[in-house]
Amino acid sequence: MITMRPIVSADSHVTEHPDTYRKHIEARYRDEAPHVVRHDDGGDRYVIPGMKDAVIPVGLIAAAGQRPEDISLTGRFEDWLPGGWDPTPRLADQERDGVSAEVLYPTIGMILCSHPDLAYKRACMQAFNRWMAEYCATAPDRLLGVGQTAMRTPEEGIADLREIQALGLRGVMLPGVPGQEDYHHPMWDPFWAAAVEIGLPLSFHILTTPHAMTRARGPVMNFAVAIIRANQDIIGMLIYGGVFARHPKLRIVCVEADAGWAPHWMYRMDHYYERHHHLRQQVLERRPSEYFMDHVYLTFQDDWAAFRTAELQNPERLMWANDFPHSDSTWPRSQEVLREHTAGLSAVTRDRILHDNAAALYGLG
Repeated sequence: MITMRPIVSADSHVTEHPDTYRKHIEARYRDEAPHVVRHDDGGDRYVIPGMKDAVIPVGLIAAAGQRPEDISLTGRFEDWLPGGWDPTPRLADQERDGVSAEVLYPTIGMILCSHPDLAYKRACMQAFNRWMAEYCATAPDRLLGVGQTAMRTPEEGIADLREIQALGLRGVMLPGVPGQEDYHHPMWDPFWAAAVEIGLPLSFHILTTPHAMTRARGPVMNFAVAIIRANQDIIGMLIYGGVFARHPKLRIVCVEADAGWAPHWMYRMDHYYERHHHLRQQVLERRPSEYFMDHVYLTFQDDWAAFRTAELQNPERLMWANDFPHSDSTWPRSQEVLREHTAGLSAVTRDRILHDNAAALYGLG
């Protein structure tokens, strides 16, 4: 049931159909486009040529609503929730969860962010953007697509922004690592300035930084805890590197890295900046936490600590999400989860987090 105040998911996903890339990619890459193969165990794998470790089991891609004991790495494309790649059943999925609109990110495209061949990566991302535009055209006020750019050069990144805007998409997801100097380098200043002028929100999503830079120690379960680290590194780099100081109107979205950690993290940023002057490479006009609270949006799902600490950060920069149809999704129980987690919030703060902030950022009525 839709609640009295519409709810927007600021981070949901499409699950790329096996024909997504081959349908739209440049002819020279068509035979090597990402594709699905059936494994000997009967399950399907999404294969990305040129990334030997990127063979993605499809069982986790669309496990929303499954019991924990039923979630498995093994699965078949035909078992996916069809709303992931077909927009018509997607609208019914939204209604079942009480969601009025979703900001839609790629799935396979997150892994593509770490592809070593930048030309191939860009071709795949352009193909995805065209497919995503077709998907969202069914209901453009409810399906808010986010495009991708390979960030090979600043000039190419700006061209991608304009192409993504022309396709009618609502935002742009950047890879965790760009093609040249890192994001705080002044060479990227023209790109940040163009992003502000064009007006498309920029996002950094978890799982878009090469695994070698984010590897967790110990048991594999530790990966789930460490998964937000790469996004924290990017935020810190942009703040300490003076990117927000040079571009006071720039806003970025930190996606699916939760938000309950932010108050303490801002404290640590301020502490080191104020206590250890010898480590400063750039003098900032404001405290690091002030840049964080003004310039960084955070999306989260069932992070109850984010709701509890909303007033310790900036409630105008917090955006709830259901992560449909991934295995971490709160779908189809989002209403139940939110009734519990938002119980202590004022109506104003609750509406900001569940609707108003995302509506303002992505231009919803």
